Amino acid sequence: MSLIDDDVIVRVAARGEGVTGDGVHVPLAAPGDRLLPDGSLQFGPHHAEPPCRHFPACGGCQLQHLDLASEADFVADRVRGALASQSLDAPVRPAILSAPQTRRRATLHADRRGKQVTLGFTESGSHRIVDLRECHVLLPELFAAVAPLRWLLATALKDRSRADVHLARVDQGVDVLIIGQIAEGLAAAEALTAFAQDQRLARLSIDDGMGAEARWEPEPVTVTLGGVPVPFPPGSFLQATGDGEAALIAAVDEAVAGAAIVADLFAGLGTFTLSRGVNIRTYAGEAGREAIMALKLAAARAGRPVVADHRDLFRRPLTATELDRFDAVILDPPRAGAREQAAALADSKAPVIAYVSCNPSSFARDAKTLVQAGYRIDWVQPVGQFRWSTHVELVARLVR
Repeated sequence: MSLIDDDVIVRVAARGEGVTGDGVHVPLAAPGDRLLPDGSLQFGPHHAEPPCRHFPACGGCQLQHLDLASEADFVADRVRGALASQSLDAPVRPAILSAPQTRRRATLHADRRGKQVTLGFTESGSHRIVDLRECHVLLPELFAAVAPLRWLLATALKDRSRADVHLARVDQGVDVLIIGQIAEGLAAAEALTAFAQDQRLARLSIDDGMGAEARWEPEPVTVTLGGVPVPFPPGSFLQATGDGEAALIAAVDEAVAGAAIVADLFAGLGTFTLSRGVNIRTYAGEAGREAIMALKLAAARAGRPVVADHRDLFRRPLTATELDRFDAVILDPPRAGAREQAAALADSKAPVIAYVSCNPSSFARDAKTLVQAGYRIDWVQPVGQFRWSTHVELVARLVR
């Protein structure tokens, strides 16, 4: 006889739907809710009142109906599920979640029709834009830029066109990059400058298809990583929250503790490279030219022992011979994972790998390659930087 009530939500699936004991997927259901015969829900102890008026239409959040405990369980379960799909087992630590209103970067979408501008996140699975009037994930200073940007785009953006608006909190304040067709002429250019001055932006850049061009940048824009100010090219990658970044760095530090020579692969601007400290020799490999040049400049100015290499690690991964030189390897690939680099690591003698991932599925695939070659997964630390989102990150320690 089953001990599970078939009508009760027992878990949350990867896309955020609740799943009953008999496998029925129910939108906006939390663990402990009960699915009634008429299709409605009787809320249980883990069902939370969504704080935002735009939920669930806005695609920025999928999990505002979960309380903190069940959201943390969801993040950790995503990791366990990915490992199980590859027949892997490893200790999974309790998830670390970022607090509300701490997101320091975001990409919004804008649409102009006459003088009417819609600006916000798109609906889930749709190109329709939710006009953002409140937001519980963005830093308040980023959200404060939304209404003025809506006003600016009503004249600056070409009519009947769309744009992407990248917002980031940098050392100097709010950085804005608009990717789209901006109205031409002196008056339009002056309006952009006046807007940036009035809003005291750190920088305002425009990319109309020919690359980002700064229209306003009173002083060079930087982000501080590992205590080092690093030039920040418009639209560059930045960890979503400060506390999320700190959690990832702490886990990587633990994973590679004691290593004197480290490789940081897919290094970006140097989030993990520059956190190594002043005495750790680090090789940083990255395919993005602007990012690796920014890291190289920053490391040189700070006197850090960093070798920054512009290298496409998909087409030209470090070989086993090259990897054998390091005491530890940090691997932080994009969502697709690092299939080619993982294969080379499997043939290497690298004693320790700190694998940082924003996709548990591709991580598990690569981890299986490494485990089959003799590595063991010591532990996995899940991190939920994107609060109320199904997006999950992690750090795993693998040892020979």
